[in-house]
Amino acid sequence: MKVFRDINKAFEFKNAVVTIGTFDGVHKGHQKIISYLNQTAKEMNGESVIITFHPHPRFLINPDDKNLQLLNTIDEKLALLKKYKVDNVVVTPFTKEFSKLSAQEYIEDFLVRLFAPAKIVIGYDHHFGNHRAGNIKMLETYKTKHHYALEEIKKQTVDAIDVSSTKIRESLKSGDIITANHLLGHRYSIEGIVTKGRQVGRTIGFPTANIHVAVPYKLIPATGVYAVLVFVGGQAHKGMLNIGYRPTFEGNSRSIEVNIFDFDKDIYGEDISIELVAKIREEQKFEGIELLKAQLEKDKQTSITLLSSF
Repeated sequence: MKVFRDINKAFEFKNAVVTIGTFDGVHKGHQKIISYLNQTAKEMNGESVIITFHPHPRFLINPDDKNLQLLNTIDEKLALLKKYKVDNVVVTPFTKEFSKLSAQEYIEDFLVRLFAPAKIVIGYDHHFGNHRAGNIKMLETYKTKHHYALEEIKKQTVDAIDVSSTKIRESLKSGDIITANHLLGHRYSIEGIVTKGRQVGRTIGFPTANIHVAVPYKLIPATGVYAVLVFVGGQAHKGMLNIGYRPTFEGNSRSIEVNIFDFDKDIYGEDISIELVAKIREEQKFEGIELLKAQLEKDKQTSITLLSSF
């Protein structure tokens, strides 16, 4: 997969079959569109092209909205699009200047001039351009002039995608990882840098790596303890993750800490990826370190059982 971030010059795609969207989560609904896009490109002896935006348009349009949480960072999204075999992804900087393009400019100066699409696949009720003035009817009026085919994704498909995205977010916020992963078609992941914490875990036999997630809009699942797969330097390890406030130690800020089983390397400062498999239990306060240690041992055994097929 080729990734492009510079939109100041035209691309040289062969018979580009283009679609546009945020593709947050790259879930099963998105995967159907990607499969169709790839198949259509193959039939047209061309290349599939996904146009996505960074940052998310809502961050520019509603900068004071602190409620928007996304399933993927841009890097996570690109990794998933590569997994699902998209030929090309164009990450378009969503700037104030770009947001002011009229619908006609969006079609002629952006879509046509840069991509020379052989076919455009557009979502039902998709709007574009300044004040969202452009739509499928406008694209229809330009298709003969600019020699592209046009297809609108069915309303039912788009509605299903929206429902899936909403359901995935709700599931993660409630800690229902099983449902979230089922709708995603892959395991939900958290990526971050390992930082030094209070290092209490190592004193009780369960050393943890504290994870700093640099992207503030990344959706972090509900507090609790999870069975996880941890990827360090591309190598998979089994472990258990705690998201919460460490009530036994009177913590007052949320932390993300992972105990990697049978692992003793120094990974401070390294980027790691954590894939959530299942939630084990809620976070709770223990009346003493020994009770905590006993529960952590139970959590480890539960995690090992849940991860036995990996």
